[in-house]
Amino acid sequence: MGLLTAVKPPALRERYDWVAAGWYGMFIIFIPVYLFLLIPMRMVLKGETDGFIKSAGTLHWAAMLTVFSVSHVAYLLVLPDKNTLAGGIGLVLFLLFMTQFNDVSQYVWGKMLGKHKIIPKVSPNKTWQGFLGGMLTITLVAALVAPYLTPMNRIEGLIGGLLISISGFFGDVVISAVKRDLNIKDSGSLIPGHGGILDRMDSLIYTGPLFFHYIYYLHY
Repeated sequence: MGLLTAVKPPALRERYDWVAAGWYGMFIIFIPVYLFLLIPMRMVLKGETDGFIKSAGTLHWAAMLTVFSVSHVAYLLVLPDKNTLAGGIGLVLFLLFMTQFNDVSQYVWGKMLGKHKIIPKVSPNKTWQGFLGGMLTITLVAALVAPYLTPMNRIEGLIGGLLISISGFFGDVVISAVKRDLNIKDSGSLIPGHGGILDRMDSLIYTGPLFFHYIYYLHY
């Protein structure tokens, strides 16, 4: 069972209903609390006990990764307009661009200067030089771009870039660990040459929620 197909459609639909309604309270607790409690209840009612913990944990992890984390990106669109040049879409553009640019920057710096591996057992291509070079690049670019796309000033943008760079790295390696545990190379084959959707969104799974709560705390 793939991570994307492990989550029932109603869980995804209801999650985005809270986004559309701007109901922050329900949005933030529906999956971590209610769905967390509902999954084992449903399994118990069906009499499923074999591999109970593993099955419940897998389903909850799938919901957290593929619905809860990513839905924070959608919620950026319904935040009140703070008179920025780009409005709500600017927050999404900023997050997506910085997340993808961080992946590219870490890759390029790693190819040019990478010698010292960080966690070779999980991701053998990740190096300290790539990580630090990408982090420096993203923090500087984020500081320059933030005032045009977001309510953040340059200092807040710099910190936001630092947050995106570090969390993007961990999103990448966490999904790598998940795939190693499942003994698969890619999460799917939907995107030729890139694997599945999860392979292209691995960094965003971490950057999305953390950036959302950072900007929400600062300006909303």
